[in-house]
Amino acid sequence: MDDLTYDLKQLCRRNKDGGAMTQAQRMHSLASIARQLKEMGFCNMRATSLKGTHVDALLERWQAEKLSVGTIKNRLSHLRYWAQKISKAGIIPADNAKLGIPQRQYAGSGSKARDLDGARLDRVTDAHVHMSLRLQQAFGLRREESIKFQPAYADRGDHIALKGSWCKGGRERTVPITTAEQRAVLGQAHALAGSGSLIPAHKSYIQQRHVYDGQCKAASLSAMHGLRHAYAQTRYEALTGWKPPAAGGPAVRELSPEQCAVDAEARQQISRELGHERIQVTSVYLGR
Repeated sequence: MDDLTYDLKQLCRRNKDGGAMTQAQRMHSLASIARQLKEMGFCNMRATSLKGTHVDALLERWQAEKLSVGTIKNRLSHLRYWAQKISKAGIIPADNAKLGIPQRQYAGSGSKARDLDGARLDRVTDAHVHMSLRLQQAFGLRREESIKFQPAYADRGDHIALKGSWCKGGRERTVPITTAEQRAVLGQAHALAGSGSLIPAHKSYIQQRHVYDGQCKAASLSAMHGLRHAYAQTRYEALTGWKPPAAGGPAVRELSPEQCAVDAEARQQISRELGHERIQVTSVYLGR
């Protein structure tokens, strides 16, 4: 392991921002960036050596490799993390547009919403995985959030509170409890987990995640992120009174000015509930 890779791994271990998955992805990305810098002739670097010339060279390489806008933005976020931790945040503009990175296009074709097929869900034999999947469907949780979920902490009566350590980017959030089904699922989660989480006491998060993945594969349950899409679409209809474009509802351009205002407010609300900072991301779930 060269000096730069070692430094970056140590930097990540000292600054554990975000959840376990975020930390692992960041460390892997920075190790790859260190390798690429060495391949481009930047040898004998340490973590504190980062300069604007290195950022420019990496960006030029990624664009030449025709990486997607999303991939480049993710790698830039890891570079910003690196720069921030060595007190050099100013070497990378906060606005990606200043680096020539276009806005990501979020609207997709068709709906990616998924429902839990009762027969296949019955094939999930691990009670904790079974409950995690039901929480994903009821509250639009990510996989990591549903595995780390602690009902005794999260249940606040009219909403659930998610710890930053469970969430992508370490951003804590709340999700309202609006249906009897959500309350029923929470009651069952309480009964299963007690004062703990949906990770059995003798397992680590990573071990339980492997169990989750294996159980889903054995039950032919795929693309479970689609449960978040289904949650978003159901919430949209509840908030607006009509289906979103991704579920066959009217496109935004077909709405009246009054309906556009309702649409914008609903998308903002759903964006917060899903844990996204940008309202544009809702187009992935709801369509345009």
